[in-house]
Amino acid sequence: MTSLEKVYIAVIGAGGVGSVFLSQLAQLTTRYPHLSLCLVSRSTKCLFVSSFAQSLSFDTWPHDLATSSQPVLSSPEIIEYLSNAPGKCVLVDNTSSQAVADSYPAFLQRGISVVTPNKKAFSGSWALWSDIFSAAYSPSKPTGGLVYHESSVGAGLPVISTLKELVETGDVVHHIEGVFSGTMSFLFNSFAPSDGSKGGKWSEEVKKAKSMGFTEPDPRDDLNGLDVARKLVILARLAGLKVESTSAFPVQSLIPKELENVSSGEEFLSRLGDFDDEMEKVKADAEKAGQVV
Repeated sequence: MTSLEKVYIAVIGAGGVGSVFLSQLAQLTTRYPHLSLCLVSRSTKCLFVSSFAQSLSFDTWPHDLATSSQPVLSSPEIIEYLSNAPGKCVLVDNTSSQAVADSYPAFLQRGISVVTPNKKAFSGSWALWSDIFSAAYSPSKPTGGLVYHESSVGAGLPVISTLKELVETGDVVHHIEGVFSGTMSFLFNSFAPSDGSKGGKWSEEVKKAKSMGFTEPDPRDDLNGLDVARKLVILARLAGLKVESTSAFPVQSLIPKELENVSSGEEFLSRLGDFDDEMEKVKADAEKAGQVV
């Protein structure tokens, strides 16, 4: 059997999602030993091999990253670093960073493939969407990197690939329907159970969803309705519509006005309990009207 050429993988984002991904990748490398982990980075730490003949250890990367004194590389620096690899490279972006998303065209232009759940890259400006797919591989641009974002809608279910193939083979999409936020579905089912039981406090249910990995890194990205709007933009664009931005889909935010501009998701969660009574009123009003939240 002919041995496969090595594929060098760089991972940005090593928190909840990133750690699980790296665990899955470790299992994959037992079946596909040509996959080589060369870089792991988070906002304040970076770990990378000095020689592409080496590979980072899946057993010790958390400790190695935490104790690393290597410089944190910017996106342009990561592009230059990967461009020196002796084979194909893949960037796995596990963040929700707009700055990283903005750099995708540059990665793809250099032949570095991109795999990501980051919705901001595909639901931001139409210009960014166009730049990404103009830079990506196509028959007319064989040097471009591949781009996969299946998990940006549908939690990894084959929604995007199915829709893309339907459109490419000539089908016309008339409408798409479904539950577009598993996070909000979980929250509402916990906060106002369909069996009529009391349910928990809103702030506690949000914290529980965050601890279980159901929310975005900053839960405000779910509660402000933008997460759903981003998914709608992605699906609409794949269906052939030129949707300029998320503003095309009006949403109702569940973030108290007093907490809209707090500095972090952690501060938001710490203060959310002060507004539980407001959500209790929303639930009570819905029940009086024979509705549910």
